[in-house]
Amino acid sequence: MDIDQFLDQHENKSLLRLLTCGSVDDGKSTLIGRLLYDSKLIFDDQLSALHADSEKVGNAGDGEIDYALLLDGLKAEREQGITIDVAYRYFATPKRKFIIADTPGHEQYTRNMATGASTADLALILIDARLGVITQTKRHTFLVSLLGLKHIVVVVNKMDLKDYAEDIFNSIKADFEAFSAELDMPKITFIPISALKGDNVVEPSNNMDWYTGGPLLPILEEVDVAGGINLDDFRFPVQLVSRPDLNFRGFAGTVASGTVRPGDRIIALPSLKESTIKRIVTADGDLDEAFAPQSVMLELNDEIDISNGEMIVHAENMPHISNHLEASIVWMTEKPLKEGQTYVIRHTSHTTKAKISELKFNIDVNTLQRHPAKELQLNEIGRITLATHQPLFFDSYTENRETGSFILIDPISNATAGAGMIKRHLSVNQTDAGTEPRNFQWEQGRITPGNRAQRNRHKGKWVLFIGDEAHAPKLAKDLEYKLFNKRLQSYYLGLSNLTKGLEADIGNSFWDREEHIRRIGELGRILTDAGLIFINSLERADDYDLTCLKALNAPNELLVIAIGESGVDEKHIDLQLEIDGDTAEMTKTIEAELDRHTGLPEYNI
Repeated sequence: MDIDQFLDQHENKSLLRLLTCGSVDDGKSTLIGRLLYDSKLIFDDQLSALHADSEKVGNAGDGEIDYALLLDGLKAEREQGITIDVAYRYFATPKRKFIIADTPGHEQYTRNMATGASTADLALILIDARLGVITQTKRHTFLVSLLGLKHIVVVVNKMDLKDYAEDIFNSIKADFEAFSAELDMPKITFIPISALKGDNVVEPSNNMDWYTGGPLLPILEEVDVAGGINLDDFRFPVQLVSRPDLNFRGFAGTVASGTVRPGDRIIALPSLKESTIKRIVTADGDLDEAFAPQSVMLELNDEIDISNGEMIVHAENMPHISNHLEASIVWMTEKPLKEGQTYVIRHTSHTTKAKISELKFNIDVNTLQRHPAKELQLNEIGRITLATHQPLFFDSYTENRETGSFILIDPISNATAGAGMIKRHLSVNQTDAGTEPRNFQWEQGRITPGNRAQRNRHKGKWVLFIGDEAHAPKLAKDLEYKLFNKRLQSYYLGLSNLTKGLEADIGNSFWDREEHIRRIGELGRILTDAGLIFINSLERADDYDLTCLKALNAPNELLVIAIGESGVDEKHIDLQLEIDGDTAEMTKTIEAELDRHTGLPEYNI
């Protein structure tokens, strides 16, 4: 092979951007250092410096190389043996080029981790075999899911410290799968390794013959990341208009998603003017096709006024166009986010002003609990609604990462304040039924709630059991039975009847949670309006769930009964019962509480 062929082959290798994350001291930097060392990708002068630094400040032990020092470049990092800033490392093997983002494990550096994940194709989640799945592991797993990474490799490190035991690996794998199932993550690859000793990093380990999978490097070389690129929806944010002479007008930018060919019918946003593609121009000549993420210049067959920040799309495939949107946000600055504040929003190549219309909730990513909030602090994650000064052209983040993401910029300091992932667009007058009163008039028949209460001998009421999964459904059914025998209009709805019926089209993951709650709330409002005592139980609920359900059911009331430890704020709970209580006595207590809430003066239960 001559030099030109070699350079051409090297230039056309595929590129994998990967992120390492996990808790402090899980061995992220050591793993990357060992990967570089065993792949023989370290120069002699780097190797000499590594040996010298390992003797001075290394933490690997006597005579051992501290591979983490290849990435922990800050003085504070070397002193503490931790990663603080995101460290980027480029290397290449005969099969592929790599850019690794080594992100910090501490909770206070969440924003750094989000920055590293924003451009990654694959996430390496490290778990210390001694500790298993811990809180910070869950935190980073949630962030990886939030940021939409499709390829996940879970690396169980430090297996040498657990005698390379298979049962330890299997136990950690089961724990991680149980947690990640709620996040609806794609296929996950699990690998047991010892980064310090080199087991299963580049070469198969002789110490874990029970492991039938391959080492880490071959997996990274072979994973197909092209499937994560949206090639269906053509989106071309215009970054520059080129007019070198009277005979040429081109629009330069990067294809954010999709493909385009000469002759394609396009539409310019926001003008809605149509044309067709005349040429796809590059420095190396015209192309027959352009696709994400190529940088090209488009020449059209018609003279259309298109400016920087606008977008070119296929005429038959339009994005959402709206001034109002709902998004998840990772907050990245010391000054907290509050409702009513105005920021500069940067979306693709478009910049305009945006006002925070509503802060719906923040998320405790350690427990996946959502809580109504008045502000978001540094490193916190929440859900907001935005109103922008000029309309944005966007897709949801799950459909298109490039057009579904944005940043908020502090207009005074010009610092990046937050990174957002668009969930959906909102109509101009739309409010969220979960946190605000309904913005439509409930259409009432000729029979009033008072008429129904007189007929039924009680008001319509929703009784919701939360907490212990074993006791709550049983108590709910017992309550329905006793009320029915008293000739009261009671109805119990099992959770499986919902998930396999009314909600059969949605999943049961964290990301489906809001739609799940909305449908239950709408159903509860209908049944209580019909005058029934509607009884059901939820496997889990958080503060935001209950806030939404109460708002959806208004003006009818929601009686919340917690069985055992529920994890929600006591202000949302009307009756707290212990798991070890007598079932009959618990039912009597519930009846008495229900009587107090639903009984009319002349019609007591």
